[in-house]
Amino acid sequence: MNSIISILTGALIAVMIMLNGTLSGTFGNYTSTVIIHVVGLLAMTAVLFISKSKLSMQKGIPWYFYSAGVIGVFTVLFSNFSFSVLGVSIPLALGLFGQSASSILIDHFGLFGMKKIAFEKKKFIGLLIIISGIFVMAVY
Repeated sequence: MNSIISILTGALIAVMIMLNGTLSGTFGNYTSTVIIHVVGLLAMTAVLFISKSKLSMQKGIPWYFYSAGVIGVFTVLFSNFSFSVLGVSIPLALGLFGQSASSILIDHFGLFGMKKIAFEKKKFIGLLIIISGIFVMAVY
């Protein structure tokens, strides 16, 4: 089930990049980023209301875990900048490469309190395959 959800998430990200980029073309990068996050806040508020979940802050969580919202803002903003020049597929592929490389580093060094998972050659081969795919997509 989690694999299907992950595939769906990837598909939604592709649609999101297209929708966000198109919105950015209409309103500009900064205004569209505000609109996107206000709509997201409203949607999440509705989800919390419908599910009858309560918002609560937890003690003892490192401050940097709360920075994910800031990272989300810059992710959308940078994606909007690149969409107008590169379309949907190249930013998505480059994003996949960035996510993969970052996650390998986080795993290898156990950053952010994560369990250490040693770097293996097969991960490097996977990164090379991603880079090769990006090269093919961008050049041909």
